[in-house]
Amino acid sequence: MNLMDQIYKKAQEHPLRVAFPETEEEKILQAAVECAKKGYCVPVFVGKKEEVLHNAETFGIDISEYEIADSSDEAWLEELINAFVPINGMFSAKSMKRKSKDAMIVAFMMQVVGTVDVMFAGMAHTTADVVLGAQTYIGLQEGITTPSSIGIVDFPEFKTSEDNLLIIGDCAVCQNPNAEDLASIAITTCETAKSLLGWDPRCALTSFSTDGSAEGELVEKVQQARKIALDLRPDLKIDGEFQLDAAIIPAAAAKKVKRDSEVAGKANILIWPDLNVGNICVKLIQLLGKADAYGPCLQGFKKIVCDCSRNAPVSEVVGNIAISVVRAQAMKE
Repeated sequence: MNLMDQIYKKAQEHPLRVAFPETEEEKILQAAVECAKKGYCVPVFVGKKEEVLHNAETFGIDISEYEIADSSDEAWLEELINAFVPINGMFSAKSMKRKSKDAMIVAFMMQVVGTVDVMFAGMAHTTADVVLGAQTYIGLQEGITTPSSIGIVDFPEFKTSEDNLLIIGDCAVCQNPNAEDLASIAITTCETAKSLLGWDPRCALTSFSTDGSAEGELVEKVQQARKIALDLRPDLKIDGEFQLDAAIIPAAAAKKVKRDSEVAGKANILIWPDLNVGNICVKLIQLLGKADAYGPCLQGFKKIVCDCSRNAPVSEVVGNIAISVVRAQAMKE
């Protein structure tokens, strides 16, 4: 059973409620309906009911049997806002009524009050819109300083310590993390790896240096991140700074790392030092390594929020919905 087959099976065991506020996007409607039919989730389409139904009819997609959270229903919307405002005291009912013109904000409110488990967007909203909205309305997990993302990479011809799989982060959100941010990303990614795949995380903080083989601010940032992460979570296996080969190839680690390490040479998680590295590496992995990269999966928030790629095919959107459901299942346990 491959990675996605495992994810789909887990999603089917306990399908959760997923809010879809971007009903003007054909691929979102197609993917949501496919997931519902396969038992991966319970879709909740969010927006003005008349517009939601019109969108579906335009695309020839039948959503008649699925729930619509009708933001044009004044009584329903008022009840939602009145439930949300006491939980997130930053906003008044009046301000949230204005903001509710954006269906994604309505979906965030539903998530906060607990009527949906996952918020799924990204085709009609930019990554910045989704991330800022999640920070504003959902909030970060306790002890997490920055939101971030992970990708799950399945290599066709490279054996890792987890067969053919690696988790990589951050490739999409945090442009230039400081040491505290890197530590936060490492900790969150370890938690995601445990909850989604059941792994014992072995997390490598990557660099152009291995264990002090080079010096400078860029190296010191990664070294400091390791210290912060282990001070906060001494129970986690987070180590570095390691060059890529020292992180994932046992022979390279044996030559370069002259101390005991539970991570060197057998990392199943790689943390990039900044978004330049992360973005370039994930594209090298996909284009030259011919690997499948699932994600990006946003992480660090109190609830599961997904930002899908605007160019993603329906099959990839379906996969990301299932991944989000499995992550939300773990968060509810």
